[in-house]
Amino acid sequence: MDTLGYTLAAVALLIGVGSIENRISRADQRVARVERKLDRILDHLGLREDEPWSAEVADLVRAGKKIEAIKVYREATGVGLKEAKDAVEELGQSRG
Repeated sequence: MDTLGYTLAAVALLIGVGSIENRISRADQRVARVERKLDRILDHLGLREDEPWSAEVADLVRAGKKIEAIKVYREATGVGLKEAKDAVEELGQSRG
């Protein structure tokens, strides 16, 4: 295979990988959205069960370590930065 052939194969591979990453990202966003909706339904019904990581997030908020709390929340839930920030701020307001 000549240089052009290798180059075209590499470009095709990169496009394929980018497409797969994009689909995974969209799926992750959809799952996070469904999980948030389900959490709201559970809250409304009074069936909320705390996640194991939620105590750690709450402790970090109480200690004034908001950025660390956001990081733990994001790692545990897979949500984006804005969603995690909003959730941590809401937790801080409800506890403060």
